[in-house]
Amino acid sequence: MKSKFHHTTLTAVVIANMIGTGVFTSLGFQLLEIQSGFAILMLWALGGLIAVSGSMTYAELGAALPRSGGEYNFLTKIYHPCAGFVSGWVSATIGFSAPTALAAITFSSYLMSIFPEADSDWTRKAIACALIIILAQIHSSNRERSGGLQMSFTVLKISVILLFCIGAFVFSKNIQPISFYPAKDDINTIFSGSFAISLIYVSYAYTGWNAATYLSSELQSPQKTLPWILLSGTLIVTVLYILLNFVFLSVAPIEDMQGKIEIGYIASKSAFGESAANFTGLALALLLISTVSAMTLAGPRVLYVIGEDFKMLSFLSKVNKNGIPTMAIQIQSLLAIAFIITSSFESILVFAGFTLALNSFVTVSGVFVLRFLRPDIKRPYKASMFPLPPLIYLSLTGWTLYFVVANRPMEVLFTAAIVLSGIIFYFISKKRS
Repeated sequence: MKSKFHHTTLTAVVIANMIGTGVFTSLGFQLLEIQSGFAILMLWALGGLIAVSGSMTYAELGAALPRSGGEYNFLTKIYHPCAGFVSGWVSATIGFSAPTALAAITFSSYLMSIFPEADSDWTRKAIACALIIILAQIHSSNRERSGGLQMSFTVLKISVILLFCIGAFVFSKNIQPISFYPAKDDINTIFSGSFAISLIYVSYAYTGWNAATYLSSELQSPQKTLPWILLSGTLIVTVLYILLNFVFLSVAPIEDMQGKIEIGYIASKSAFGESAANFTGLALALLLISTVSAMTLAGPRVLYVIGEDFKMLSFLSKVNKNGIPTMAIQIQSLLAIAFIITSSFESILVFAGFTLALNSFVTVSGVFVLRFLRPDIKRPYKASMFPLPPLIYLSLTGWTLYFVVANRPMEVLFTAAIVLSGIIFYFISKKRS
């Protein structure tokens, strides 16, 4: 009998998937349009509310429909196999490969901030690609080694973040004169288009709260443990995110962070000085290894399940002697490397954030469809305070999607092209099958 993942391992996967590129980079883009401390923290609090609401809804879907594949599994059973395939296509081409690329780029950016004499665009890309290749090999071995690596890096990640936050307040001699109380103009800021666009950046930082649903079939007692995994992981990350951004704004000047990627390094340099900042930059770079690792672990399971269901794509379901989907891992890793080589950081960030939000929006809507069409299905967990969690998620996510459509049409067109290509590929594969 093949081994299965323990629930603590998948909680670590959720936390590691969430705490990654977004929280260490997106503040710089937010500060280009918003300079209010209160409005920035409201962004992260709202992002947490969206993520918790989404995780409560996904917990119900995951307990009712326990199979690996995440949105692919849910949408196939709720709507139609075509909807599931397109969702899986989006997850495979963008949902995991693009964020994996972003995390690897951020890893190399933090590493090069310590060694500026060796810094260049191609050096960063080469290091990012090497990280993905190494982790793909580790996760292609067995679950014990894979799960152990994930747990170790996740514990390290939480510990370093807490130590950084405490140390910044205790030792910083450069506390900034920024107010976190609401000001007169903050209400206008919160309802502005720039706030909605910034919420896409924040929502991207929170993506990963659904990671455990991609490995449901490889989890011990998924119907009992999956809801706990999703909720506990999301709540832990929400608290850490608000604390971390409070510290960033408190110890570093806003003008130093505007438009920059290496926010953690800049804040550390302002709080502790150059030499300590180099150490912190190295620590934050190491933390991002767990993010790339978690995405390399969870994402290929979508491709694997698609390979099981579609004969034309059966090569995606190829596994090794330990039941690890090695072909799917290799393909996702190659896609991530392609993103690293061909795209800019900011374009990947907006593109991935919009596409992932749209994918989850359709999935969360499915909880209403499933309750209406399948009231008889066994539900070991039901979302508390229903229908409030899915309505909160859909309202806030829909608001941000609207402003992205209005303000960033190029990213929307790319997303539409990916969705259309998925629909075409679905009907071709069905016809050949």
